[in-house]
Amino acid sequence: MKLVGSYTSPFVRKISILLLEKGIAFEFVNEQPYHAENGVAQFNPLGKVPALVTDDGECWFDSPIIAQYIEQLDVAPEMVPRDPLAALKIRQLEALADGIMDAGLTSVRELARPAAQQSEDEVLRQREKIRRSLDALEGHLADGTLQTDTLNLATIAIACAIGYLNFRRIAPGWCVDRPNLVKMVETLFLRESFARTEPPKA
Repeated sequence: MKLVGSYTSPFVRKISILLLEKGIAFEFVNEQPYHAENGVAQFNPLGKVPALVTDDGECWFDSPIIAQYIEQLDVAPEMVPRDPLAALKIRQLEALADGIMDAGLTSVRELARPAAQQSEDEVLRQREKIRRSLDALEGHLADGTLQTDTLNLATIAIACAIGYLNFRRIAPGWCVDRPNLVKMVETLFLRESFARTEPPKA
């Protein structure tokens, strides 16, 4: 099995952690999706990471789809409940975390543009998305919808999203007034799977 992606992508990190936690062996193929010589397109027509290539050559792309494929392999530990409604709730929390990743990536790309071409409105719009989403996650932890010591697809995605905010120094004050979220990610960051997939220092 091959995982095609970038070491700095939070979406790729999410899949790497799923595979590591389940003990599924894989080869990592490092590809930069924004380079002109984008090698990702042979695995995903959209040229986006991650992409997963199975041992029989089948390609899967888009991290929620890949996560679902991995879960269907029925390898412990279970990362999504078998009950359909409970599973849907976990998937929605994953989608919220993925939205934070998207907002972070959009912010990074916008701030990488020449200063005269940057849109302050766009940057503020993405920061507001991140703020609202983090507040929602803190609320889910406060009311028990999420547990600070639980490992599942949603908590992995949330920790990867916050790891990306830290890595790119986006929303540096995200931890203020969000003690439950801080506790959850600090617990997850101690796991070997997170330590092994930490983005390389610039």
